[in-house]
Amino acid sequence: MGQRDRMFKVLVVGDATVGKTSLVQRYANDSFNRHYKSTVGGQERFTSMTRLYYREASACVIMFDVTNSSTFSSSHRWKQDLDSKVLLPDGSPVPCLLLANKCDLSPWAVTREEIDRFSKENGFSGWVETSVKENKNINEAMRVLIEKMMCSSSGEGSSASAASGDYISIRDTSPPGWSCC
Repeated sequence: MGQRDRMFKVLVVGDATVGKTSLVQRYANDSFNRHYKSTVGGQERFTSMTRLYYREASACVIMFDVTNSSTFSSSHRWKQDLDSKVLLPDGSPVPCLLLANKCDLSPWAVTREEIDRFSKENGFSGWVETSVKENKNINEAMRVLIEKMMCSSSGEGSSASAASGDYISIRDTSPPGWSCC
């Protein structure tokens, strides 16, 4: 039996200026532009529309800026909103990665320990340090999310690459011959 193409909806949410548009551009086009204008999805006045935006999502990325503690605090609200509005067909939460973006900048406003604890306490699939600007861990983080999403959609449960909420140490964990995109 040949392989089938499948389409999945992956949400990218978080406060304004955390790098959501840059993440999508980096991953899809391998490009980075430091002069994006704020896009509609992250603005507070559109939060009432999230139920429509979230509908039929298979996975989610919640991003925050490691140099801005308020964006980290808001990640809790984003995760609660997500979990209250979208579930997988079996009733479980969609796989959701927490991306600690702008890890190339300092000082960090939160510690890795705080992020680790937060990720575990709030049911994230795991968390990854990223720098969209430096292209650090972008493809790898998306590979992990795709693996988790594929396992969820096939009913296999979570991927073994990390326990729930753990920091995801990026290394080549793909089985031979596995590829994406």
